[in-house]
Amino acid sequence: MKTTLTGAIVAAMLAMPAWSDGFYTVDVDADFEDVVFNVEMAITNQGLVIDDVSYVGRMLERTKEDVGGEKDLFVDARIFSFCSAPLSREVMEAKLRNIQFCPYNVYVYQSAEEGAPVVVGYREFNEPTMRSINYLLQQIVAEAAGG
Repeated sequence: MKTTLTGAIVAAMLAMPAWSDGFYTVDVDADFEDVVFNVEMAITNQGLVIDDVSYVGRMLERTKEDVGGEKDLFVDARIFSFCSAPLSREVMEAKLRNIQFCPYNVYVYQSAEEGAPVVVGYREFNEPTMRSINYLLQQIVAEAAGG
């Protein structure tokens, strides 16, 4: 079941979303776990199933000494992977090579810097046939940031 995102989009706009170097991000002044919950809900509210959660922050912390890392990067960082059967069919019928973009990802992280906001975002696809996926990802991020 889809939900109306007007309020979430307005809230995300007030949170000053930014496009930079092909990434769409929103800084959120909230607890990391709350934003993670909002991302999970935003994805499932679109009728989608989360296929995988990558715990990138934990992996980097766990392997920091093994690879010669000298500083903490994140308080936490996760990537949520999922797919949309109807939209994937649409974009792959337009161009078969769009398969390379599936599954789609939304990330959440909080820098280890003192007072850093939680960031939620996605990578924009610079392919005209992927416009519907970019829109879906923007809706998810907007709902997560405003939820």
